[in-house]
Parts: sequence; structure tokens; C-alpha cells
Amino acid sequence: MTKESSKTLDEGGKSIVALMTALMAAIFAFQLNASMLSPALTTMEHELHTTSSQIGLSQTVFFTSCAVFSLFLPRLGDLVGRKKVLLGILVLTAIGCVVSAFAPNVLVLMIGRVIQGVAGPVVPMTLIMLHAQVTEDARYARLMSILTAVNGGIGGVDAILGGWLAGTFGFRSVFWFMVAVAVLAIILVAAFAQESHAAQTPRMDWAGVVFLCIAFVCAYLAINEAEKLAAANWLMVLIELVVAALFFVVFWNTEKRSKAPMVTTTYLKQRRTWGLLLTTLTTMVGVFAIMNGVVPALAQDSKAGAGMSASVVSFATLTPYALIGLAFGPVAGILASKYGYHKVLRAGQLVSIVGVIFGIYVCLSPSVWSLVVMSLVLGVSYAGTVNIMLNGLGVVLSPADNTGYLPGLNSGGFNLGAGLSYAALYAIMNLVAGSSGAQAGYVSSMIGSAVLLVLAFLCSFLIPKQNEVQ
Repeated sequence: MTKESSKTLDEGGKSIVALMTALMAAIFAFQLNASMLSPALTTMEHELHTTSSQIGLSQTVFFTSCAVFSLFLPRLGDLVGRKKVLLGILVLTAIGCVVSAFAPNVLVLMIGRVIQGVAGPVVPMTLIMLHAQVTEDARYARLMSILTAVNGGIGGVDAILGGWLAGTFGFRSVFWFMVAVAVLAIILVAAFAQESHAAQTPRMDWAGVVFLCIAFVCAYLAINEAEKLAAANWLMVLIELVVAALFFVVFWNTEKRSKAPMVTTTYLKQRRTWGLLLTTLTTMVGVFAIMNGVVPALAQDSKAGAGMSASVVSFATLTPYALIGLAFGPVAGILASKYGYHKVLRAGQLVSIVGVIFGIYVCLSPSVWSLVVMSLVLGVSYAGTVNIMLNGLGVVLSPADNTGYLPGLNSGGFNLGAGLSYAALYAIMNLVAGSSGAQAGYVSSMIGSAVLLVLAFLCSFLIPKQNEVQ
């Protein structure tokens, strides 16, 4: 796509196997921070003598931190060096894990989790670094899909290992394992990744960064509060949304006046930006809470669902979803290299729609096997296809002079969509369940998901092709 200040692998760079190993290790270091603690939360609550709500807040703090750092670190990498920034991210991630491992109370734990959140943009950073070294589009699509497939969870093994470590050695052992992986990633990236920059490297627009981050955090906090539904402070939600809007206006005006903006308003107005972000946002709202909330709840519901125990529910829902997504990711990359990102994205979206429509049947006749089938279908269609194509498009549609802004904003879209998914689909489910029963509530969430995914499919036609933005 661009000629940047780096050697490509085809021009005598490092071995592709070595580079992929280093980048994969970096993604592992991030993914473990995101998913390995899930089964250890109860252990953390007991060992730190705190409440489940405080431990849950530590998770919210981590993901908020991830979202904020994702907005601007890819752009910083464009300007000062992507390898340098990625190494800094990994070092800070390791430090955050050490702080969390030594945490005597939940406050120190939260500080550690905030520091760990700097790892949020690791996936877009690695994809940009790969694209700087692999210039042939079809080859990049295949390799990119291998890296991105891990973003949905390491086949569920990470959560299983986290549960075993916490149960056997205490929750601190989980963080020490994360430290070991982060250190390994630092060594591999330092040894095998090459430095690269954007075509142009002006100074970082820190004023724009601050205003955008404030706007994003306010919007994110508003969504987190709205997720509480009946217990939410809706006045606070309104205030946070107003503040978010005001700071986005300030950000927009700052970018218009800046000589070297974080992202020009010209790019913000283009379909490559808002078309992709709309598609990412609507897709995430439509599917995220289904697989991470509604389906596990349905599986455990003893009256309206399958009545599975909490200890085995993941084996029928999240584990098949993650495993098939991990396995199918490279296949999606091969298909994208042959047919293009857009066609594969839309195919994945259509199959996702079929998956949630099948989910209506699952709600009406819940069983272990129907839950497994639904998890496999959405694992292939979303985790193994749509998620990968959306990440890939964020990189290949980026302009030569600002390759980091679109993957960064797109990462923010993923995070906002995930939070909004719970607020929207749970609101629909609880509203209907209150008047028509739990089963009707589950069905309504599937219908709402299908409608949102149809909207995401339509939005995908707004995303321009690569030859339309060059």
C-alpha cells in the first residue's frame, strides 16, 4: 500500500517465521491479560478480602484503559517507531502484571490493571508492523488472519489454565505467568521484529489525543452506567454523553487547526473511516453480548434454559466458539486473499445472522447440543471471519501518511460496541422477560441481535475498496 521507512521481508528482512513468532508472542501477552483472569475472579475476591463488585470494577478499569490506549498508541508508533512503541507496551504490561501480583488490596490491583491496559492496541500494532514488512496483499491477508484469530481467545486454553493456576497456587500465580509471557514477547520482538515508521513523521498531536480520549472515556462510562438498566443513574448517563459530545467537538476543531493533527478532518469525513467504524460498532453491538452473556445465561437457566452448571457451561458455549474461531481464522485469510476482504466480511455477517436466527430455536428448545451448534456457527462466522476482516480492513484502508489512526479508532469501535451490546440486548431481553417471561426475553435478544447484524451487513457496503482510497 505504501512505501515506508522499513525493509520488506521480500527485500532481505527477517525471516517471516521469526517475525510471526514474535508478533504472536506479543498478542499472547495481551490476550492473557484480557481473558486469563475470568475464572480467577472469585479467588481474587477471597484472597484480597473484597467484594465481587470491586473485583468486577478492576476488570472494567482494565478494559477502559485498553480502549483509551488503543486510540493513540498506533499513531504514536507511526511517528516514533512501531517496534519501539510495541516494546514499550510490553515492558509496561509486564510491570503492570508485577504490580498486580504484589497487590495487597484491590486499589493496588486496579493500579496494576490500568498499567496492563497499555496492551490494548497490541493487535492493531502487530498488524500494522506485519503490513509494513509484507507488501503483497494476498500474502498479508493470510498472515494477518493467523495473528488476529488469537484475538478471540487462545482456544479457551487461557481461561482453563488461569482457573487451574488460581485454584492451585492462588491468583498471584496467574499474574506471574503473564509476566513470563510478556518477558518472552519482549525478547522475541527485540530480536526478530524490524523498526518501521509512517511515510511522514511530524510531532504527535497530544492536544488532539487528550480531547479524543476524554470524549471516548465519557462515552464509555455512560455505556457502563447504562448497562445497569433499572439501577442506572440516567442523569449521570446524560451528563456523560453531553460531555463526550462537547469534547468531540473540541477535538474536531483542534484537528482542523493543527498543522500536524492526530487525524485530519478530511480522513474523518471519508467512508474509509466512518463506514468501517459504523460496521464495526453495529456488528459488535449485535453479537458480543449474545455469546458472552445471553448464551451462557440461557445455558445455566434451570427453568427456561438448559440448566447446566456454572463449572461446565463454558465447554458448551465459549470453548467451542473460541476453538473453532481460532481454527477457522487462517481459512478466512486464505479466502480473503482470493476473494477480497469485503466479500468474506459479508459472508461472515450473513452466516452470523443465520446463527442468531437459529438462536431463536435454541431459546425455544434449549439443549446442550443446540448450544454447541450455535457456538460453533458464530465461532466460524464472527470470531473466525468477521472479527478478522474488520481488523484487516482497518490496516489496509489506512492512508500512507497516517497508518495508525484507523486501526486505533477501529479498536475503540470494538470496545464501545462490546459495552453497548450489553446495554442494548440486555435492555431488550429484560424488558420482554418482565412482561412475557424469561424464554420470551431470550428470544427477543436473538431477534434484536439479528436486526443489528442486518444493519451491520448494510453498513458494510459503505466501506470503500482499497483501490477507491488510494
